[in-house]
Formats: sequence, structure tokens, C-alpha cells
Amino acid sequence: MSKRKKTIIEDLTIESYAAEGKCIGRHHDKVIFVEGVVPGDVATVYVTKNKKDWASAGVKWITKKSEHRIEPFCQHFGICGGCKWQMLPYALQIQYKEQQVKDQLTRIGRVNVAEYLPIKGCELTTFYRNKLEFTFSNKQYLTSEDLNAGISFEKNVLGFHAPRLFDKVIDIETCYLQSSPSNEIKNFIRALAAEHAFTFYDIKNHVGLLRTLQIRVSSTHQVLVNVVFGEDDQTSIQLIMSAIQTAFPEITSLNYTLNLKMNDSIYDQEVINYAGKKYIEEQLDTFVFKISPKSFFQTNPSQTVNLYNIVREFAHCTGNEVLYDLYCGTGSIGIYLSKQVKKIIGVETVEDAIEDAKINAALNDVQNVSFHVGDVIKVCNQEFFTKHGQPDIVIIDPPRAGCHQALLEKLLEIASPKIVYVSCNPATQARDLQLLSTKYDLILSQAVDMFPHTHHVENVVLLHLKNNIDE
Repeated sequence: MSKRKKTIIEDLTIESYAAEGKCIGRHHDKVIFVEGVVPGDVATVYVTKNKKDWASAGVKWITKKSEHRIEPFCQHFGICGGCKWQMLPYALQIQYKEQQVKDQLTRIGRVNVAEYLPIKGCELTTFYRNKLEFTFSNKQYLTSEDLNAGISFEKNVLGFHAPRLFDKVIDIETCYLQSSPSNEIKNFIRALAAEHAFTFYDIKNHVGLLRTLQIRVSSTHQVLVNVVFGEDDQTSIQLIMSAIQTAFPEITSLNYTLNLKMNDSIYDQEVINYAGKKYIEEQLDTFVFKISPKSFFQTNPSQTVNLYNIVREFAHCTGNEVLYDLYCGTGSIGIYLSKQVKKIIGVETVEDAIEDAKINAALNDVQNVSFHVGDVIKVCNQEFFTKHGQPDIVIIDPPRAGCHQALLEKLLEIASPKIVYVSCNPATQARDLQLLSTKYDLILSQAVDMFPHTHHVENVVLLHLKNNIDE
């Protein structure tokens, strides 16, 4: 059976930005959501999903470029799925992100926020990440032009997964997300593997020596490397690790992991420290945090300081409050606010994260905090409140999926005078705020751009219990 021919729309004028990196055009009174364009573009597009009142489309070619377009700085732009907004001036990027937050809170959540503060842009728009993970693969991603030219998929590559293709990897020469020596380390290992004919991982068949590579470069210029191997070939492993150590003596923490499982997760695997410390240190304001290969930590440290400052300003503590930090992770938000409150109670389901949080609290001599492993819904009962105190402020920073409804109902039951909701997904935040607004007034909202050149945006919202507004 032949594939259905794609519907083509010629010379579609892109009118405005929508959300999640998509823009809007109109064709015969139907809204067309298009990726890979900017307002002002005129494009020929192909329809990927067609509904009664709207359709989604991809770009076939740009007929006329918008006056807002700029030249992307990365050679991998348009192929790598990472920094999709490089063709858009940064001032417009943050303008559209700010608009996205307001639209989602009002249209999805249908909530009323008393005041929206201006978005906090990022001073560093390149080399801002402190962590990258690369994948080794024996199958390269090919463009349609490559396929037409008869180029083979069979090639050892090191880079990022192609969008929506789990088994194809884009070979990355230079990535502008992480500072030196990230690119140098990555390219050295690729060249070393080619010299010694080491096998790259076959993602479908689960064979191959070199599997993934994690590099962390902290704002304190410390470097952590973890090479993940898919085969227990100690002779080759020792050769690779020794070569990396010799070539890059500046590496603070050099590690490797054997992962013989079907999936790439290393959280249940032992990380072997080959040379240097078992961790590096990251600094946020005056606080220092130990980061190990398995640690979760904010990936944009300079902007994380701005994010946490907003949380601190919204919380507006006097020094006498009991603060509950739910989804506390490695404890960074609570520790950051520790000087402004009487006591901090952190709750998190991941045991390893809680262990890191305790280490970080001790490292910073924070003594007014306690961390607890478990599900918030089960942990936060009356017995727990009697022991630790009723919360004066609750901070929640959930994953992209937002809060489970049972947790939202628990928050309504707890009825803390203040909630500060930190979100990496304003759409799910909007949904959650709709339920919380039955008992809370939404006082302030401020977006924070943690990831320039992407459509992702964080947002912080301050909620006050109705009839209990603290002036």
C-alpha cells in the first residue's frame, strides 16, 4: 500500500508565536501550527496532522524570510534537535517565552494572576550548561539529501540522538552548550576509538564497547567525566581511561561505569572512580554543592542563582518560618533559603537525592534543615506536622508532568499560608494552579529563561491562602 500523499500548503504567512516552539499561520480560516519558522516568514509547509479547526505542519522550504531571522551560529542547526531557536534574536526569544507563560496560565489554567513580573533573561546564551550527555552509536543520522546520495548509515558517531529516532545519532563536532574542555574531551575519545578500532554501541542489538559519555563542567571550572561502557573489556577500558587522564590532566573527577543492561540509566549501576575525586563542586551564591555522576542538579548554574533569588523574594521570609520543600531533590532550594527561615523540612521520593541533600547541608554547615525520603502524600500527615511543625511556606518544584492530583489535594488540606510553585512546564503548572486557586490567590508570576535558543521556560508563582494575605 502506498503512503498517503502529504497535503502541501504554499506561501503560508506566519503571523505570530503560539507555544512550545510553534508559530501560527492561517489557511482558509484554519489555524496551522508550524515548527521551524518565526513570525514574518512565508513558507511552504506540509501537513502532519489535520483536524477540523486546526492542523500541524512542518516546513518544506521558506519562500520569504522574516526580517527577524538571523544566521544560526552552530553547524548542526536544523539537524540537531537541541537549540531550535538559533535563527531568532535572543530578545524575541524571551519575549515569546514570556508571552507563552501568560497565555498558558490564562488559557489553560483560566487563572487570574495579580501581577506578572518581567521575564528574567539569561546573560550567557552559549556555554551555559554544566552537564551534557553524549551517545556513542554505530549508526549515524542521515538527512534526506544524504540518503539520496547513497550514504550509508553504518558509521561510528558520537553526539546526540536524532529527534524522534532512538537508534540514530547525530555526529557532533562542536556543541555551544558547554564550555571547554567539553568538546575537546568528546572529540579526543572519538579519535582514540577510531585509532584503536573500538566498537561503538549498537542501540538495537545492545552490543559494543563505548556506550555513553557524561561531561560536567562546573562554574568553578572543575570537570567531571564518566565514560559508560557496554562491554566488560578491561584491557580496552584501561587503555581509554589512561589516555583520557594523560591528555586532560585538568579533569577533577574521572570515572567509568559498566552498563550491561538494556537501558541507558546508570542510577542502579556502580560508578568506578578512576582518577581524582569522586565528585566536583558547584557554587550557587555563597553555597557549595557536591556533584557526583549520579547527582541531579540544575544544569544552568548562573541562571539558577537568579531563579532561587526569585523564589527567596517571593517567599519573603522573616526568619521565623517553617518551610517545607517538596520535591526537594538534592536540597538546593531549601539550603539556598536556609538563612532566611527558622526550619526547613525537605521531602523527596528518591533516596540517593536525599543522601546528596544531607551531604550538601553538612558541607554548607546548614543545621536548620532535615530531609526525609518518601511520598509527600504519605509522609505529610498530622503526626509528621506535630513532630516538625505546621508549614508557614511550602515550595514545590515538580517534574515536567506537574503535580499528581492527590498531592494538590494534600496541599489544599495542609493549607499553608504561602506556596511558591516553581515549574519547568507552565502548561502543567497552569493545570495545577486551576485546582489550587479554589483556596489560594495567585499574587505574583515571573518567568525565567534557563535554556536560551530552546522553547523551554521556567516559571515561578506565589500563592497566598485566601483571606490570609501577608502584606
